Amino acid sequence: MVHRLNRRSALLAAGGLLAAPRLAQAQATRVRMTLDWAFQAPNAFALVAREKGYFRAAGLDVTVDRGQGSGGVPVALAGGGYDIGYADLNPAIRFMAENPDRGIVAVAVLHDRSPLCAIVRADGPIRTPKDLEGTKLAAPEFDAGRQLFPAFAKAAGVDASKVTFLSVTPALREPMLVRREADGVTGFVTTSALALKGIGLGLNQQRTMMYYDHGLDLYGGAILTTRAYLERNPEVVRGMTAALMKAFIETVRNGQEMLDILKRVEPLTDVALERERHELNVEKVIMSANVRANGISAVDATRLQTGIRQVEEAYNLQPRLQAAQIYTPDFLPPAADRRL
Repeated sequence: MVHRLNRRSALLAAGGLLAAPRLAQAQATRVRMTLDWAFQAPNAFALVAREKGYFRAAGLDVTVDRGQGSGGVPVALAGGGYDIGYADLNPAIRFMAENPDRGIVAVAVLHDRSPLCAIVRADGPIRTPKDLEGTKLAAPEFDAGRQLFPAFAKAAGVDASKVTFLSVTPALREPMLVRREADGVTGFVTTSALALKGIGLGLNQQRTMMYYDHGLDLYGGAILTTRAYLERNPEVVRGMTAALMKAFIETVRNGQEMLDILKRVEPLTDVALERERHELNVEKVIMSANVRANGISAVDATRLQTGIRQVEEAYNLQPRLQAAQIYTPDFLPPAADRRL
């Protein structure tokens, strides 16, 4: 009995996952997780969950891989390459609207606002979204900002057919703007704004158009899986969600611990840059009035449905996807454990 009590105490001390029941099995369940991008402050909460033992405390053996863009995550999940993903929700909405039989679903929404934006030079002639007509924007094809640009354009009154996209690798996107080979870029404010600063275009030299400031009030980063995986592994999904959300909330509260872990996992991390990225993410994406009042993943079904319709209309898709198809709150920890 003493041995069992000591083991239980050790597990609770390792993660405190009171909301994530440990899977009742001798061997940990293996889970493959993909992130949206390279290891950076906004997605480092997954590394925090791994390094602090929160996955292990839930009976899970989790591999966490970097991604190549939010648009690639639902494709990877649907193809069976990964079990769980973290990415911007909106490319997943488009993917589901185009492939309703693939069963992509979000089990938690971590970002109450979308980080999607278009960035141009502050000293140039582009001052409003309408001024983007006739310009060239650089972005990878899987970039969420590019994929959702038609929805942004429609909400902001821009003729998207008059905007040309240059397909580039992620490493070339921001240099194209600095070298004036493109008029602007699309992406996440937490990625592109700081990448531009790092190669000589300071924040005060950029004009940033947040999509949510121009009529496209979308949710942002989410934990994704498939209906098939969820149905086969409900306790795994519940444990993953609790572990990731616990780490996410700790990261918002204590950014320094996250930065220490990120530096240990990725030794080439520029800590000063990632601290700035983290602060920008909290300010622009995470800490909304809704989150302050109701906590993380307090999703409003009407707002989500409106966002779904905006995405469908932007791509001339038949309006058929319902909010309940793309998001379920059934695997969330209790509301008290989701408050900041």
